[in-house]
Amino acid sequence: MKVLIISLAYIPFIGGAELAVKEITDRISDINFDMITVNLDGKRQTVEHVGNIRVHRLGRGRLAKYFFPFIAFKKAAELHQEQNYDAVWAIMANQAGLAALKFKTKFPKTKYLLTLQEGDSLKRIWSRTWFMRSLYKRVYKKADFIQPISSFLEKRASKYGYHGKMSVVPNGVDLDKFEKNFSQEELQQFRRELGLANQDKVVITTSRLVYKNGVDNLIKAVKDLEVKVLILGSGKLEIKLKSLAQEIGVKDKILFLGHIDQKDLPKYLKISDIYVRPSRSEGLGSAFLESMAAGVPVIGTPVGGIPDFLVDKENGLFCEVDNPSDLAGKISILLTDDDLRQKLSTNGRNLVLQKYDWGSVAKKMEEIFRNL
Repeated sequence: MKVLIISLAYIPFIGGAELAVKEITDRISDINFDMITVNLDGKRQTVEHVGNIRVHRLGRGRLAKYFFPFIAFKKAAELHQEQNYDAVWAIMANQAGLAALKFKTKFPKTKYLLTLQEGDSLKRIWSRTWFMRSLYKRVYKKADFIQPISSFLEKRASKYGYHGKMSVVPNGVDLDKFEKNFSQEELQQFRRELGLANQDKVVITTSRLVYKNGVDNLIKAVKDLEVKVLILGSGKLEIKLKSLAQEIGVKDKILFLGHIDQKDLPKYLKISDIYVRPSRSEGLGSAFLESMAAGVPVIGTPVGGIPDFLVDKENGLFCEVDNPSDLAGKISILLTDDDLRQKLSTNGRNLVLQKYDWGSVAKKMEEIFRNL
């Protein structure tokens, strides 16, 4: 079987969707995968192998994203003449979805699989696609199969008029990586390197610094708490968030650590007491699952796909959206209630072990490919 993946970005430019593609395809050895993506920094090879995928990178720089539906379709048509693909797999209903739609229209016998990973709210997506709503809906409607990563995104597909085959398959977690144990000496040394004292309570978030992830509410929430906050991630709001921390007097409590490689995340989680992401919207929330796997109790909001896995007071805590005061209260509870913290940690880890291993996710995806 031959599958052509169309994705706006790919490794080393990584988010949850790109990581999912890598983890899934690395575990499927008897399907030939090609990919078309953007050469985002203009420095990558035009064609290279990344794991089990032969990756074709188009354009030079981020400007190529805006022309991607056209240049990706042209490249896809060329490759199809050589490879005769059985399926085209679009990663999200964005420019990649538009390219896959054009491909499906030109080559209707080729099956079209659409994966939904979008974390933005329906309102935000609707406002960005107002000028092309009819075309945008066709990205959904023309799919032969849709694989949303949460029930929230499953409902979105139905709202946009899709009535075909659909199955929720969530993102997973690399259990070996996030369950890794470190010696106390190693963790203590790491804390010292970060400037953390032994008595410091540590709150961590791993988030792109964008509006939907609500990092501003976390900064506001810790104003009157005796904690240190590790913010792992980069994004267009970084300068504004640093200014906010300065303005409200919490600069000394917060460490903006920038982008951290995925392989290094477990060590940061192991020195942390609580994971927080006060999301305004969320497709699923893989970072919560990674934290749970590492045994870190989590606080999130009841939005998007988060309620698929987070049960309040059972394996995590919910805080209200856009309510820093409520979030501060939930952080305080976890810092003072050892029994609750241990309960959430144990239940969270058990949930991930049972339902979110990448191996089982890959098997479900392989079944979808075989049954297209």
